[in-house]
Amino acid sequence: MDSETSLSYILHHMDEDNLPGNAVSPPIFQTSIFCFPTFAEFRDAINDEVNHSLYTRGNNPTVMLAEKKLAALEGAERAKLVSSGVAAISHSVMAFVKSGDHVVCVEDCYSWTRTLLSTYLARFGVSVTYVEGTDPGEVIAAVRPETKVIYLESPTTLTFKLQDLPAIAAEARKRGIKTMVDNTWATPIFCNPISMGIDLVIHSGSKYFGGASDIIAGVIAGSKEDIDLIQEQEFLQLGTVADPFMAWLLLRGLRTLHIRMKAHYEGALAAARYLESHPKVESVLYPMLDSYGQAALSQKLFRGGSGLFSIQLKTKDIRDVIKFTDRLRLFKRAVSWGGYESLVFPNAVKYQNPAEIPPDRLGLVRLHIGLEKPEELMDDLSRALGTIS
Repeated sequence: MDSETSLSYILHHMDEDNLPGNAVSPPIFQTSIFCFPTFAEFRDAINDEVNHSLYTRGNNPTVMLAEKKLAALEGAERAKLVSSGVAAISHSVMAFVKSGDHVVCVEDCYSWTRTLLSTYLARFGVSVTYVEGTDPGEVIAAVRPETKVIYLESPTTLTFKLQDLPAIAAEARKRGIKTMVDNTWATPIFCNPISMGIDLVIHSGSKYFGGASDIIAGVIAGSKEDIDLIQEQEFLQLGTVADPFMAWLLLRGLRTLHIRMKAHYEGALAAARYLESHPKVESVLYPMLDSYGQAALSQKLFRGGSGLFSIQLKTKDIRDVIKFTDRLRLFKRAVSWGGYESLVFPNAVKYQNPAEIPPDRLGLVRLHIGLEKPEELMDDLSRALGTIS
C-alpha cells in the first residue's frame, strides 16, 4: 500500500505537514467569516463557495481537514461533514428525489430514517417501499420505474440483518438508481462500501469517529459530483453546519479509531460467544459470530465488527427485561453507542404501554461493548442474567 494512502498516514499525517505556527494539533478556526486581500479573490470565493472558505456556514479549514480525512478513509472523492447523522441521511436522500419519485429502503432501518421516508417526504409526494433486504432479488424486485434511491443499512438497527452490497449496487447501477448505505456500525476500518459499488456512504459521526460520546455529527462520502450537489442543493440551503470545535473533536477521535475499533471488536466477540451459550439467552445477533445466519455474507462485507449487537432474552415477561436492565452496573442505560462506555438499550423501553410491544421484540436487548475489561463486562452480564426467572 502506498504510504500516502495508508490508514496510519490518513489518520495521523494527511494535510498536517504545514500547520499554522508549526502546530502539531490542527488549529480550530473559530471564525464565522473569512476576508480577502483583493476584489478578485473575494469574487472567486463568493462565486464558488463549495471550494472556498467564505463563511463557516459553508466551509471552514478545520471542517475541511476532517472532511478530507473522512473521504480518504472511505476511499471516496469527497466527504461532507454535517451537524448530525440525521442531517447526513436527510441530505443524501433529499438530493436525489422529487415529487413522484420512489425509494426502496430496508425494513429495520434507523427510526429517523423511517420518519424521513414515511412521514416527512410523503408530504411532498415521495413514496417508499420497505423490504427485509437479506435477499438482493427482493430489493431489486421492489424497484419501480420511478425509483431513484435504494437506501441500505447493513447491518440493520437492532436486528443486525445484512444486505449484499455488491450485488444490489451492481443491479441498481444498471438502472441508474442511487445506492446509499449507513456504514456507522463497521466504520471504514472494517468496511468500505464505495469499493463495492455503493454511491453514497453515510455515518453518524457521533458514534465511533468521536469515540467519547461528546459530539453530534454526520458524514456523507461519495463522488465529487454527488457531494458537490448535496452541498449546493441541500447543505447550503438547510444550514446543517458542522461547527469547527466539533470537527476538531472528531479529528482528535480519528487518531485512535483503528485502535479503538480493534478493542471494541475483540470485546464484543468475546461477549457474544459467552452469551450465545448462556441458558437465559435465546439468540445473539452479532454478524461476526460463526453461528450467525448470514456469516458467509458477513465475511464478504466486513474485515471485523464493532462493539454493537443484540440479544434475545429467553423470556416472555417484561419484568425479566426490567430486572436484567436494572441489575447491570457497568452498562449504562442510554441511547446511541460508539463511545468508550458500555451501554444497554432494551427494545421494550420505547413503549409506554408494555401491551404494545411486539411479542418477538419483548426480549430484544441491544448491547454496546465499550473499552472496559471484557471479563468484567461478562461478569456483569452474568449477574444480570441470573435475575431472569
